[in-house]
Amino acid sequence: MRKVVLAGSLDTKGADLAFVREIIQGEGFEVLVVDFGVLGEGPFEPDVRAEEVARSGGKSLKELRESRDKTEAMRVMARGLSDVCKRLHSEGKLDAIMALGGSGGTAIATEAMRALPLGVPKVMVSTVASGDVSPYVGTRDVVMFPSIVDVAGVNRISRVIYSNAAMALCGMLRAMDLPQRRSAQDKPIVAASMFGNTTPCVNRVKEILEGEGYEVLVFHATGTGGRTMESLIEDGFVQAVADITTTELADAVAGGVMSAGPDRLMAASRRGVPTVIVPGCVDMVNFWAMSTVPERYRGRKLYEWNPNVTLMRTNAEENREIGRWIARAANQSVGPVAVLVPLKGVSMLDSPGGPFWDEEADRACFDAIKENLRPDVYYRELDLNVNDPQFAEEVAKTLLHLIEEQHHPEKCLCD
Repeated sequence: MRKVVLAGSLDTKGADLAFVREIIQGEGFEVLVVDFGVLGEGPFEPDVRAEEVARSGGKSLKELRESRDKTEAMRVMARGLSDVCKRLHSEGKLDAIMALGGSGGTAIATEAMRALPLGVPKVMVSTVASGDVSPYVGTRDVVMFPSIVDVAGVNRISRVIYSNAAMALCGMLRAMDLPQRRSAQDKPIVAASMFGNTTPCVNRVKEILEGEGYEVLVFHATGTGGRTMESLIEDGFVQAVADITTTELADAVAGGVMSAGPDRLMAASRRGVPTVIVPGCVDMVNFWAMSTVPERYRGRKLYEWNPNVTLMRTNAEENREIGRWIARAANQSVGPVAVLVPLKGVSMLDSPGGPFWDEEADRACFDAIKENLRPDVYYRELDLNVNDPQFAEEVAKTLLHLIEEQHHPEKCLCD
């Protein structure tokens, strides 16, 4: 029987949780209620008490109550719930998770949801689900369900919302057993990063790799795309990476709106996943509409990609920092890695005669990579634009060689 963890604060949401528990049990699933309420006891006995959650988070419930520090209590209960849920999942006692809560409960419950693997159904009924939910969802498949009214008892509105959310979770659980869910012919996965300005290259690489028996997942390098790709690599879903579009580094360096954070490029390095890194689209920093470009950048070379996106050409100083970042990530890799550089431009705009063509700025990036790269890391410059078919073919060929090298180290590209 599939098992559902139902989480919430029993001291304030007990009636709501009881209502949802009854629906899920009525659909034939086992429900384990986990209480993370700090203030008091609930109307029924949970399967995992708040005291156990608090201890898993590093403090006793008594300490939390006596301190009256709500912020600390939330941190402890979030850590504790994450620990409890990961343990239950590893023990085969958690196939799905659902929670109900306001802003505090949502922060606690979704931290635990984000700690669970991709594919585990995760439903959060929340008072804050109609706003910016990116801090709660992160890079995980968390379904945010607006509560419409406050999570404060069962009434004619909440009864409908809770029922719909619970039945949605039950549908997800049933989908886990569908024969179409997993194919016996599943292929090894390659992750690739793409932007509009590197689409021809990525499409050609994808075509070649799929012809060799790989499934290629393409991630749009918009910040969220890069973080999601890194998360899937970290979780072990990905067997190789064609990181062709590292433009998110430019946003991180120059303060653009599509940064993927300071950890970009590092998941593959830590896990030793075969990776080809290309400084693709590092010629551009992303901002929203032209009116949103910071005042300090108004004198820079700007390009209106569309009415909602403005691109700023990176300069030599920014490119040097990006180059050092790429070298640092490659140097830390515990697996096969290569860096390929297109000398005739890193994007459609950065090509001879194009609006972002700047050999000096590009060379600053390339030189910084070379000067800081470990001697044993394969580095190659090609007299091509990133979108030339020959460049894409070299990326694909190099990645296939690195995959082979992982199994046969004697075939190292550096030899």
